[in-house]
Amino acid sequence: MTEKSYAPTKNEKKTKVDGTMKKQKIETPVQKIEKEIEEKSVETSENKEDKKLETKKSEVKKPTKKVKKDEVSINVKGVPISTKYSMSICRFIKHKSIEKAIADLEEVIQLRKAVPMKGEIPHKKGKIMAGRFPERASKHFIVLLKSLLGNANNHDVDEPIIIEAIPNMGSRPYGKHGIKRKRTHIIIRARSKKLNNKKKKKK
Repeated sequence: MTEKSYAPTKNEKKTKVDGTMKKQKIETPVQKIEKEIEEKSVETSENKEDKKLETKKSEVKKPTKKVKKDEVSINVKGVPISTKYSMSICRFIKHKSIEKAIADLEEVIQLRKAVPMKGEIPHKKGKIMAGRFPERASKHFIVLLKSLLGNANNHDVDEPIIIEAIPNMGSRPYGKHGIKRKRTHIIIRARSKKLNNKKKKKK
């Protein structure tokens, strides 16, 4: 037997079990307190997890109610397109359904349908006299109309028709070489077809 086998350390105590000597650790008061704190922390963490699960079960998401409207609108400022082209496009899409207006503007981009315009502008084939294919302006208007359509779907507007499309000249910032850039503020409003027909009959 060496010294280590029979001489216990400060925190160990020798006990005789079944004729053999076994070491038993003696816990100091500080170690006891630390152990109690650890056990309590484990219990509190488990309780917190249980509470979280209970709250998650109780907090079942209720379906949000859609606010039904008869009229929707968009108001966009500083669109980088010509105000002159915007005026003619607004006349072109007015009194049409949003889907029809988007389809027509897509044809304008493909150079199949011209937008009627006023002034000294070359004539185009078809029912119109003068017209052009404002591709860039049409792309911007398609984005606006799609957002208006999403707005109408969100508020349950039945068969929305564009009743108002107003372009206004915006503040024109300076670009390279002192050239003034084109900016336009656009307001588009759409109303449900049934309501629009009722108002027309009353008039």
